[in-house]
This record gives sequence, structure tokens and C-alpha cells, in this order.
Amino acid sequence: MLRIVKDKAASIRARSTDVEEPTSKEVKELLDEMLQYLKDSQDPAYREANPKVKEGVGLAAPQVGVNKRMLVIYYPNDDETFTQYELVNPLIISSSIRQCYLESGEGCLSVDEEHQGYVPRSYKITVKAYDALVGDYVQIRALGFDAIVLQHEIDHLNGILFYDRIDKKNPFKQIPDAVAI
Repeated sequence: MLRIVKDKAASIRARSTDVEEPTSKEVKELLDEMLQYLKDSQDPAYREANPKVKEGVGLAAPQVGVNKRMLVIYYPNDDETFTQYELVNPLIISSSIRQCYLESGEGCLSVDEEHQGYVPRSYKITVKAYDALVGDYVQIRALGFDAIVLQHEIDHLNGILFYDRIDKKNPFKQIPDAVAI
């Protein structure tokens, strides 16, 4: 089982390096293991049997002690499908001026303390990456919640945690024209 690196560890603040061989067996094995961790974390019976495991929708390689530009995302959609990616060397190539935020605030598998406040994010982004699930390079256009999750995980690759983006003086400061999700 993977061990989650917590936010007090220096490595979580390090900038990750590019993966030189996105199609390597080692990369795919780690991504598959990370994806399985997310799936397990969303299973109530698994969490009951493993009380230290928190439910998550995204996981970046630095969170499991590997400072390489890799992340996984997995969560159910309203229509009984799932959003899932195993991204290598993701890069945000465009983002909207319009912002959004989660009204309930963000959380993180690497952060045990609660950090209340709005985390402003771009409402719409386009990400370019190699997706090991499909075995090819992809461009992902994401809106709202999908965009928030991708930005949160990509931040990890740059040593940034969600609470770094909360306004310290006014955590619930209204963001003009932002979409509350």
C-alpha cells in the first residue's frame, strides 16, 4: 500500500521533474497503484477497515514520495460514468480569466489540518499530457469541478498546496464574477 507524504515533509514542497519515459513499465505500474489507492479510498468498507485512509479524488506522485510530474484522478460523475486519468507531464496550456472555487473549501490527502477559505482557480483550463490509461497524448478541456481537481493536482507537481492560495487576511473574500461550486 502507498504511504501518503504529509504537508510538513520538505519533499512535498519540491518542484517535480519531468518523466523522461512516459510509456515505461515502472511509470504505468506506479500510476496504476495510485489509481487503485483512489478507488479504494472511495470505498466505505475499505475506509472502515483502514481508518487512516481518507477519501480522495486526485493524487499526485509527490504525495507518494516520487517527485516526478505524474498524477491520477478518479471520481464518479452524475451519469454513472467516472472521470479518470493517469497523466504524465501534464501542462496547463490555457486557462480562463473567470475563476471558480469550491464553496465547501478544498481538502487534500497530504493535509491533516483543516484550512478554511476559498481557493480561487481558473473556471476553464486546457491541459496537455500523456494519459497512460489511453496510451496516448491527450488534450483535456475541463470546466468547474473538473478544472479545480486538475489544478489542485498540478499544483502538487510545483510544490504548491491548496492553502497557499487562500487569502490569509480574508479567507472567505468574495471573488468577483467567480463561479461557486
